[in-house]
Amino acid sequence: MKPISNQTEQSLANRIEMLIAEARKQVITTVNTTMVYTYYEIGRMIVEDEQQGERRAEYGKAVLKELSMRLTLKFGKGFSVENLDRMRYFYKIYSTQISSTLLTKSLKRQDKVNELHFTLSWSHYLKLMRISNPEERRFYEIEATNNNWSLRELERQFDSSLYERLVLSHDKDSVKALSEKGHIVETPQDLIKDPYVLEFIGLPELPRYSESELEQRLIDHLQSFLLELGKGFTFVGRQVRLTFDEQHFRVDLVFYNRLLRAFVLIDLKRGMLKHQDLGQMQMYVNYYDRFMKLEDENPTIGILLCADKSDTMVEITLPAGNKQIFASKYQTILPSKEELKRLIENQYK
Repeated sequence: MKPISNQTEQSLANRIEMLIAEARKQVITTVNTTMVYTYYEIGRMIVEDEQQGERRAEYGKAVLKELSMRLTLKFGKGFSVENLDRMRYFYKIYSTQISSTLLTKSLKRQDKVNELHFTLSWSHYLKLMRISNPEERRFYEIEATNNNWSLRELERQFDSSLYERLVLSHDKDSVKALSEKGHIVETPQDLIKDPYVLEFIGLPELPRYSESELEQRLIDHLQSFLLELGKGFTFVGRQVRLTFDEQHFRVDLVFYNRLLRAFVLIDLKRGMLKHQDLGQMQMYVNYYDRFMKLEDENPTIGILLCADKSDTMVEITLPAGNKQIFASKYQTILPSKEELKRLIENQYK
């Protein structure tokens, strides 16, 4: 009988370990989802009990206090008055959303429960419930589900005003789709944000920094930078050299976007964007289109990230109908949601 090699044993062990890890992951996911549905039902029962009794707020608080004491005694932690009130609010928010966007009011309660699609953890929904704008809340729920965002990633995207920045970067017709389908990437323009927020690199504390230092910080925080760039990005290289006519040029950062099946070149500009910068990016894009991309891949995309820019200068410098090269500002501190909302209001007046 031929002995089993160590390599075979390790391969078998690895596959079994992966199976067990995935099974445990599924159990945790199932438990979390079941708890979310349970909390929704608890919220419904509390709300319906209040409505039937037409109780005053003071009396309602007394009921929650008594309910909290009883449930805590029997089931342990997790049923404080505050948590029960959150479940009540959770039901109110999502029953309204179901009635207005997903279901008709004629459906029975059990039908409504069957139509619910809670896909995130309770911690995610606690964060989402604090978003007052229903369209914005729905956008973050879809994106967190589709991209498997952790709670920390969801909080980061909300704090960086991702929704407002995408609204400012899209035309009026496509804004509504954000709250219905999330962020769909079908064209190069769909990738672009203005501004990009790079607060994770920790540079605001420094009075001065160079483009090379900015680039190094982005590489040091590559996972966060990929989250900020958006969907479908994979990292290819930094300071990628292009050579022709015995001259050497370097692209700061090169990525590939799997959704658009195209290279994405990024150049960093610390100061005001100049027309020479746009011309240089046009040269990089042309080089990649002619010598690097495959026949079945789409045209290369170029993004200039700059501290400041003139939209008029960008428009005049680039060819009419340009769909490949974009210039966006970046900032190293979180934006003010209030200021972005004012810009949105002025844009769609």
